[in-house]
Amino acid sequence: MMAQLVFLLQIVAPVFAVMAIGFGLRRAGVLSSEADRSLTRLVIVVLAPCLIFDAILGNEALRHPENWLLPPVLGFASVALGIICARLGARVFRIAEEKQHHTFVFTASLQNYSYIPLPICAALFPGDTMGILFAFCLGVEVAFWSIALWQLNGHEAQGRWRRMLNPPMVAIPLALILNGLSAKTWLPTAAETTIHMLGTCAIPIALLLSGALVADHLNVGAFRHGRRNIVAGIAVRILVVPTLIMLLAWMLPVNEKLRAVLVMEAAMPASIFSLVVTLAYGGDIRTALQVVLGTSLVGLLSIPLWLGFGLHWILR
Repeated sequence: MMAQLVFLLQIVAPVFAVMAIGFGLRRAGVLSSEADRSLTRLVIVVLAPCLIFDAILGNEALRHPENWLLPPVLGFASVALGIICARLGARVFRIAEEKQHHTFVFTASLQNYSYIPLPICAALFPGDTMGILFAFCLGVEVAFWSIALWQLNGHEAQGRWRRMLNPPMVAIPLALILNGLSAKTWLPTAAETTIHMLGTCAIPIALLLSGALVADHLNVGAFRHGRRNIVAGIAVRILVVPTLIMLLAWMLPVNEKLRAVLVMEAAMPASIFSLVVTLAYGGDIRTALQVVLGTSLVGLLSIPLWLGFGLHWILR
């Protein structure tokens, strides 16, 4: 058990290490706050869509009919389930202030669906499971940029639908169509390489920016006064939602690859990328930081524990 814990921690650690570098760069003055909004727009408008195209184009798993519907639907459903639990959690823990409430629901409803699961999947389930994970992430992406983002700015009637129509949301169906048309075979190599290079930058830059945002708002007062948000986030994201998703993974008549994906996604803390989106769309960054950082710190221990539980009791 201890060897398994150490092994899983080694997989998870680089994600937090890159965030720590972003934290250090901000404190050292290398990554200035003036660059935040430009970097945020760069990630959302260019890098995230390129990552989506890079993940979908040529993905053979997404060419099989059985993977066209169920994994994306379950990915979407996992976020919908998170929203329901987060809204209930906000009521139970009395997070009443409107901006904090919307931000809490947004951040607590979203698992870290790609940064950590991708290296874990590569280490534990090499092969076709990675394609199923990408298919699952498609559903999460759609939910992220639609119903979850709606929770963040739902109090603003003006421009709601315009905000939901954003580059990642457009990139997902477009990439699926191009993949169906075998774009991988006729796309120029230079274009494919460019997309891959830009997509590869998305996660590291988002992590560096997230670490910088942590440096801006990390102080004893923020966490002392935000204990309710932290405890509520841990209760929702680390305890309630994983339990429900693990139960679904055990009950649903799905193949073992999709069951493995459900186990991995259930174990995840709040999405680190939600910090970047919260900044871009005018949410309460302090509340987002409290939920994300609180669940991520607990996640260093809870991720291996949930994975160990899922590997033994669900995947057997």
